[in-house]
Parts: sequence; C-alpha cells; structure tokens
Amino acid sequence: MVPTADAVVPADLHGMTALVIDVLRASTTIITAFAQGCRAIVPVGDPADARRRAGAVAGDGVLTAGEREGEPIPGFDLGNSPVEFGAARLDGKTVFFTTSNGTRTLLAARAARAIGVAALVNVTAAAAWAAGGGRNVAVLCAGSLGAPALEDWTCAGLVVDRLLATLPTAVLGDGARDALDTGLRYRDDLSRLRRDAPWARRLIAAGRSADVDACLRLDTTTLVPRYVPSVDKIVGDPR
Repeated sequence: MVPTADAVVPADLHGMTALVIDVLRASTTIITAFAQGCRAIVPVGDPADARRRAGAVAGDGVLTAGEREGEPIPGFDLGNSPVEFGAARLDGKTVFFTTSNGTRTLLAARAARAIGVAALVNVTAAAAWAAGGGRNVAVLCAGSLGAPALEDWTCAGLVVDRLLATLPTAVLGDGARDALDTGLRYRDDLSRLRRDAPWARRLIAAGRSADVDACLRLDTTTLVPRYVPSVDKIVGDPR
C-alpha cells in the first residue's frame, strides 16, 4: 500500500500486480475515456512531451489532455475531467495524457508485472482483476501534490475489502489495514468525501463540483483499463 506517487519504489514492484488509484481525477477520467470508445491513452510525464509525441503521430485520431494543479493545460484538446471526457467524441482516438499525480504514478509503476487503473467507479471489478492474476498485489495511490489524498486512501481500502472477500487468507501490511479502516468508514456514504477530502473541496471551489460527483460514485462500471509498458499505452479491458 503506497500513499503517494513519490513513495513508489519501482524495484519493489517486480513480479507484482499493481493497481493505480487517482480518484480525483485521472483514474476516473481514464476509465470514462474507454467507456467512450477511446482506443488508447499514453501516459506522459509533462505537457511539452505530450505535445511533441502527439505531433509526431499523423492523422486526426490523436488528442492531448491533462492538467497541472487541477487546471487545464493551455492548447490541449481536453483537461482532466470525467465530465468533459464523457461528453467528448473519443471513438478510435489515442489520447496523450499528462496530470499532476495520476500519470506520474502510472509511469512509476512500470516495473510491475501487470498494471490496472482503479477508482471508486470500478473498485469491485479492479479488485477482482487484481485477485485473478494470482500474484501479490500492490495498491499505489497517486495522492495530491506529494501528500496523501483521503479519497485515494478510501478507494484503496475498498480494494482491500473486495480482495479479502475473494482471498480471505490474504496477508495485509500495516498500510493496507489502515486503508481498510478508512474505506469502511466511508463505504456507505461516499458523499462525505466532498467535505472531508481537501482536494475535493478545492475542485468544488474551482467550479468542478460535477467532476467530484462523477468521481465519488461506486461501482458504476466493470471496465478495468490496463497500462502495458511494453507498448507504452493504457488499453481498454478486453471484456
């Protein structure tokens, strides 16, 4: 159980299944993109690299998207918003995507054997996918600008809860037990995170309440996008 992108130790992930969580908002946005027919998402470290790599691909099937400190990047086609992605025409598109926390965590997870994208909207499906791999599972929370994020920790705890339902003899570390306690406190009323999670409050104050609401829904999809470092793309769940 890792609380922030900065705390990921790539060497510890070898041979493991990793679930990357950035509830507000990258994970939820990625899942929404595939629900909208997106072909692939390429996680990129910074905006300049996203522009360069997108510009090197011929055709009109390429978009740039992302944010820095919650704000859309000037000149990009899309921000980091599940509401915006949900209204976009993404069939067959490849999106070059860079965010403050979520894509950093995905890139840090490259050493894992398998990497899935998890959020509240797909938490049960993501846990089932991770359990089905037959490997040790690392849950990597993106956090918020270097600090742990309550919404990510809550989601991580709900992943643990679902994993225990499938693998009751699983051995939990201290972080997993703490996250589980947090997840169970919020499980029956995720809307409390609107006021309790600092990043949720900041997004609401910035006029992005609809995004927060979209991200704080539980199990609305069974999609589990997977990051495949060998092709440097996030791809949709083949189910």
